[in-house]
Amino acid sequence: MAHYGMQPTKNNVTIAHENGDVEQSHYQFKKAVDQALRVRASRDFKSREAYERFLQDLVRSRNLKRSVAFAQEREALAPLPTPALSPCQEMRVTVSQFSTIQIKANVYSVPSRLIGTSLLVRLRAETLEGYVGSTVAFTLPRLVGKQQHRIDYRHVIWSLVRKPGAFAAYRYRDDLFPTTTFRLAYDRLTSRGVEQADRDYVRLLHLAASTSESEVETALALLLEASMLPSFDAVRDLVHLPQCTEVLALSAPHLDLSPYDNLIPGSENSCLKPTIDTVNCTRS
Repeated sequence: MAHYGMQPTKNNVTIAHENGDVEQSHYQFKKAVDQALRVRASRDFKSREAYERFLQDLVRSRNLKRSVAFAQEREALAPLPTPALSPCQEMRVTVSQFSTIQIKANVYSVPSRLIGTSLLVRLRAETLEGYVGSTVAFTLPRLVGKQQHRIDYRHVIWSLVRKPGAFAAYRYRDDLFPTTTFRLAYDRLTSRGVEQADRDYVRLLHLAASTSESEVETALALLLEASMLPSFDAVRDLVHLPQCTEVLALSAPHLDLSPYDNLIPGSENSCLKPTIDTVNCTRS
């Protein structure tokens, strides 16, 4: 409001009908979208961009009916401000020792290498961008609402693998099961005891983060189908670890340093002798 030089107003608490204009317009637009989708005979779109174009075309067609009234109001509108409105909100945060940041009452995990680092976070409509200096360190999808959390096991596993006992009491432990297969594998591991299960599962997450999550998941599925214990050693043997490329053997080059002897003053074939014409000095 300050950017456009406008004075905002607010409705009274618990007086629902004061929202009528905004809510009714929103309700009518949702009905128009539903009717347009019914006429289209399909609610599937090839991409999000295609769906956004569909909505923009609908808004444009509905606004054509209001073009005359809008033209009359536009004559009374003030010119837009010269500086552009900032497309995002900026915040300065510090990464905690647990490799997390808190934005708008929501918790996000970030790469563990950023622990203790002060970040500039730009909040956009659907994403968060974290900057270290002028370099983009990460881009995360923005959470909707408050008291939510988004923890990526790839961000925290490097510190958790050093203290696997902390897995049992980890506040966001449920976020460390990337798929149902990983959850089933952990439940199978608990048959040997919770402490051993935590240690093996943390090592499995570390293997998935350092190699390939899909290959680890495939190995876990094979072991579960065979009614075998998905231990770390069993999964590691099934995962195709990247093979080290063979280093080519290089032969020792043959170095002939005799031409450098000609540059030493006083040597037999030196070209730097003052009594010899250096222009005509050659070695047969």
